Amino acid sequence: MIDQLGRHIDTTSSFERIVCLVPSQTELLCDLGLQHLLVGITKFCVHPKNLKDKVKVVGGTKNVNWETIKSLNPDIVLCNKEENTLEIVQQLEVFTQVHVADIYTLEDCYELIKDYGTLFSVEKKSQSIIDGIQHQVDDFNRFMIGQKKVEVAYMIWKNPWMLAGGETFINHLLDVAGYLNGFSHIDRYPQVELSDLEKSGIEVLFLSSEPFPFSLKHKKELEDLLPSIKIVLVDGEFFSWYGSRLRLAFDYFKTLYAEINP
Repeated sequence: MIDQLGRHIDTTSSFERIVCLVPSQTELLCDLGLQHLLVGITKFCVHPKNLKDKVKVVGGTKNVNWETIKSLNPDIVLCNKEENTLEIVQQLEVFTQVHVADIYTLEDCYELIKDYGTLFSVEKKSQSIIDGIQHQVDDFNRFMIGQKKVEVAYMIWKNPWMLAGGETFINHLLDVAGYLNGFSHIDRYPQVELSDLEKSGIEVLFLSSEPFPFSLKHKKELEDLLPSIKIVLVDGEFFSWYGSRLRLAFDYFKTLYAEINP
């Protein structure tokens, strides 16, 4: 098999011990019925609930405990280009196989889910998840007929203020969910000043629940500083987690759109 970075994966033997270093991919594995194969996950793998009580935690997404991973003797480690570092991938490859996901669009998500179906011999389950997401997308597209696209910015960090720009999965999902990203002309995750938001002409500023945990106090702070912009707290998992969580995202997008456009 070829992963999403064009790297070769040897599939001549079955995979029975998996370490996953990406929270959304951990959830996907569990929804594919593969939880029993997981031997290591990150401290950010919060779905399904209480999984960390059953599976060894090997660190974060960018800082891992090498000795712990080695002791688990994994057949394969699952990574993501954005969430994990090149150094992590290179060091893992010294003693095991590594599959790296690279996600920018829904089509990339479908490809990853299909690849996992093939890698772990759960093709029917993986296709069922893909079909479920596509059904939700089609239903949401019908919901959006005749609706206008609202111009927004999507805040992911404070001190410094950082946004989701173009060439990101978040940017793609904003578009799919009925929004125009006012900062899509800047790639990746630009650092901005609040004055940049005032000049941008955006109507709404989304404050994501992750990676920075924006809360009501931050919402109030920014409402005072940016009185002409509507400030809205959003669930970052629905905008940045790919995989099986997307089956839930589009009902959330409907509710969010109705809140912004009553």
